[in-house]
Amino acid sequence: MPAKLRTDEERPALRLERRLKHAPEQVWRAITDPAELEHWFPAKVDVELRNGGAIRFTFPGEDEPTTGHVVTVDPPREFTFAWNDDTLRWLITPDGDGSLLEFTHTFGRGDPAIAKLAAGRTAAGWDVCLEALEARLAGRDFEQPTDWHTRMASYVDEFGLGDGEVLEDGTLRFRRDLVWKPVDEVRALLPDEPGWHVVQEPLEGTRVEFTEPAPDDVVAELARRHEQLDKLFAATHGVELPDWTPEHVEAVKKHYAERPAQG
Repeated sequence: MPAKLRTDEERPALRLERRLKHAPEQVWRAITDPAELEHWFPAKVDVELRNGGAIRFTFPGEDEPTTGHVVTVDPPREFTFAWNDDTLRWLITPDGDGSLLEFTHTFGRGDPAIAKLAAGRTAAGWDVCLEALEARLAGRDFEQPTDWHTRMASYVDEFGLGDGEVLEDGTLRFRRDLVWKPVDEVRALLPDEPGWHVVQEPLEGTRVEFTEPAPDDVVAELARRHEQLDKLFAATHGVELPDWTPEHVEAVKKHYAERPAQG
């Protein structure tokens, strides 16, 4: 099942679930045993498996781990931990001869609107992790995907993360997550016109922001800039998108015309 984007006490939260042909005890071991986590989790994990225990993550290319803390250990039902102010909750329930695994990632730090921008890439990442987890449980090899752009762009569209807005002062604004792309690489791809800014934050990654005074035909300009941002996002992944078809342009214009575009 694809990831869903929700709001939990004003914080953005991703929810994913998988029905697994394995007993809860097997799934519990796969999500808590560091030796098993190595086969599907994106970092090396060291965990004190107790409420309040430390959990440490060492990512490829990094020498120093980052540390979080365990919130709940309730085998084989719930494993919840906090990390960089985010909360990750794994809930396992029996489901026939197997299990239902429900995973929620709540973004806990910073401005909720900025945190939400990363939901597209994060959802794509967790999709792949859970695919690898399923393969591990089934005793199958797993090959990492290469087309990350398509996965992320699909979620950006589904969650509305590529949409522009018109602020109260009449400014048209877009903000788009660009994962962790180097700032200089992004700047080299920007159009040669005012209004473009690149921001990189240690925990949030890279994003581009575009602002301009709203023109007379706001709907047409929102659609034009939306296409421009889609192409920029693709270009940062080495992908060249074709121009939108006239039908697509009209569909996006209709989308903006039918929704309030106020920030």
